[in-house]
Amino acid sequence: MVSGTKTMTTAPALQPTRRDLFALFGSVSVAGLIPGVAQAAAALPIYRDARAPVDLRVRDLMARMTLEEKVGQTISLWATKADVMTPGGLEFDPARATAAYPAGFGQVTRPSDKRGGPSVAAVAGGTGAQWRGSASTIAFVNAVQRWARGTRLGIPVIFHEESLHGYMAPDATMFPQAIGMAGAFDRDLMRRAQAIIGREVRAHGSHLSLSPVVDIARDPRWGRIEETFGEDPYLCGEMGVAAVEGLQGDSRTLAPGKVFATLKHMTGHGQPQAGNNIGPAPIGERELRESFFPPFRAVVTRTGIGAVMPSYNEIDGVPSHANHWLLGDVLRGEWGFSGAIVSDYGAIEELDTIHHIAPDLAGAARLALAAGVDSALPDGIAYRTLPAQVRAGTVPIAAVDTACARMLALKFRAGLFEESAVDPRVAARLTGNAEARGVALEGARKALCLLTNDGTLPLSPKGRIAVIGPNAAIARLGGYSAPPRQSVTLLDGVRALVGNAATIVHAQGVFITQSDDRSQDAVLLADPAKNRALIAEAVEVARGADTIILAIGDTEQTSREGFSANHLGDRTTLDLIGEQNALFEALHALGKPIVVTAINGRPPSWPTVMAKANAVLECWYPGQEGGTAMAEALFGRINPGAKLPVTVVREVGQVPFYYNRKPSTQRGYLFAETAPLFPFGHGLSYTRFEISAPRLSAAKIGVAGSVGVEVDVANVGQRAGDEVVQVYVRDQVSSVARPLLELKGFERVTLAPGERRTLRFTLGPDAFALWDVDMREVVEPGLFTIMAGPDSAHLKTATLEIA
Repeated sequence: MVSGTKTMTTAPALQPTRRDLFALFGSVSVAGLIPGVAQAAAALPIYRDARAPVDLRVRDLMARMTLEEKVGQTISLWATKADVMTPGGLEFDPARATAAYPAGFGQVTRPSDKRGGPSVAAVAGGTGAQWRGSASTIAFVNAVQRWARGTRLGIPVIFHEESLHGYMAPDATMFPQAIGMAGAFDRDLMRRAQAIIGREVRAHGSHLSLSPVVDIARDPRWGRIEETFGEDPYLCGEMGVAAVEGLQGDSRTLAPGKVFATLKHMTGHGQPQAGNNIGPAPIGERELRESFFPPFRAVVTRTGIGAVMPSYNEIDGVPSHANHWLLGDVLRGEWGFSGAIVSDYGAIEELDTIHHIAPDLAGAARLALAAGVDSALPDGIAYRTLPAQVRAGTVPIAAVDTACARMLALKFRAGLFEESAVDPRVAARLTGNAEARGVALEGARKALCLLTNDGTLPLSPKGRIAVIGPNAAIARLGGYSAPPRQSVTLLDGVRALVGNAATIVHAQGVFITQSDDRSQDAVLLADPAKNRALIAEAVEVARGADTIILAIGDTEQTSREGFSANHLGDRTTLDLIGEQNALFEALHALGKPIVVTAINGRPPSWPTVMAKANAVLECWYPGQEGGTAMAEALFGRINPGAKLPVTVVREVGQVPFYYNRKPSTQRGYLFAETAPLFPFGHGLSYTRFEISAPRLSAAKIGVAGSVGVEVDVANVGQRAGDEVVQVYVRDQVSSVARPLLELKGFERVTLAPGERRTLRFTLGPDAFALWDVDMREVVEPGLFTIMAGPDSAHLKTATLEIA
């Protein structure tokens, strides 16, 4: 298991940085060696010269800063926004800010919400704080920056926002939830959607986004599974890279309309003990390196990711926010990450209050700072003890300097020192506009996954169609969302598409919970007696219908982040709750075709529904345009083409269950099936595809070599459609136990009827490497099985020798 202090692997040799050169130069003026900077220095300080290199600007500025000013750059304001706002109001108050923070503050948490204002619930996860609105947010941001630029050194403030699948503020565009976007298996779509999210965040004055989440998710009991890109390390890495490229662009400095991304949550977060959020992750180092690290490593090494956020959980007794091996040796040492490490909300304080590895907040601050956490979110409570600790000799000033330097570098890279005021007219033009809605609709269309179909779908818009269920007349957006400028429910979408061609009738069927407010702490299921009456009403409505469309699944309360003991989100059961199975059975008993639209955040482990429904369309939380896309798919205007980014288990007793399992797993159970309901990568279509066996460019390669893989895919059906061709690898014999198969390539293609295409993939050493018994990353000689197919269960093979 992993130790928080042990160095497990020798870090690669790094090239000297300017910081190293500073140590060599000593008191020599390095500025004089940089063309143009020496001359400019006579006119203004180096840190104010946009032409100077970032590290020189940081060094110059820090030489002018007091201890309190340095610590100020590591803290943020959220509830403490109350310190800088007018009493009883939401406007920024410069005089109060100067009095409360004479040394300044570095960051503001979510300027779009009213936290710290009057009559705002102090909910730990923040969803109880209502939003300001666009104009108020921008006015607040501009006022803060005017004040900051008028302080002694004029250091601007950086603002951050949540933006998992949309800028979490009113009127912003809400895309499908992350798990749905992953199921689209479309890197370009992810990149374009995140670019829109980034520009909406930036248009409101923030330069840092707390997204994406690249935790692999291996436990559907965990309420945050919807926030992830699924269970596979390669898929999570590819989606993560695309998301960061969309948010940040391809430069280490921010272009207009771009924001720095924050990679979350490093690591083990997606397989917590008993499926409980923030629970320990009992994971060995080899499993960390083979399964949990790869998505983070891919993003760090392939992009200029601005920030990384550690996870709440512990690994082998060491919480991530205090794990120097994780954050220092691996993240910064082995992977070369040079950006900022920002804490998850309250996680530093939890080193004291939950993990009990620190005696108090001051001790928690020492541990986190020593591990390399540069910024304490959301309010910097523990880090506010640092000035006194430095003066007492319990915290070295060098540790504060390091954290401050990284946060300042992020600001210089963001262009904050040169940024002009935010223009509300630009925000109004960009937020939720027609282009954004178009990409949201494309995302919803591509995220729909056809799980089962006996030929009932696609439907014909004729006769009498009953649209029933608790998720039919509401646009469920999922966690980390806000009310968009517009949204379309399934009922809206069906009515708009069908028009006068058919009669549409509707019934509620059941309510799942008593409230739809995800910020409420207590989650109360709807009254069973009232639900039974609603079921009877729904049966009567459906009795005269020719076809039933049943919209069931989750609410934002039944699958959510459990961020505290009084705000739970994890479950011990996976099947439908709230009398939804009873509703399905009652409607099924009518003997009419019944099509289920699954609108949910948790994978649909619904064995009764899957066995009896004529068709099931997995929609996840499809975003603001979901109703249009769902209707189009049901009536054949589009052809569903998404795949499952997770394995769907039959029952909770199979958990954890993931496709890239080791050979010794899944021997079987008494009185139960071993196979899942649906395998990873599963997804049907209204047409048929044929996928060839993979063809290799060489039968044998060296341990440092690469092989080309060609796969033919043909549409042999009568409709145009999308197929996701998936390429897997298996090491047949290895020095340590390896998974039976691992995804190493995928491509989504659209083919007309009769069209055939050859797809080409390249598999290099990273596709074949393992961590051997001595914890070295190596490619071992031997035979490898290369597989291709439409999912992880139906594959054709070829054999490659590595010698």
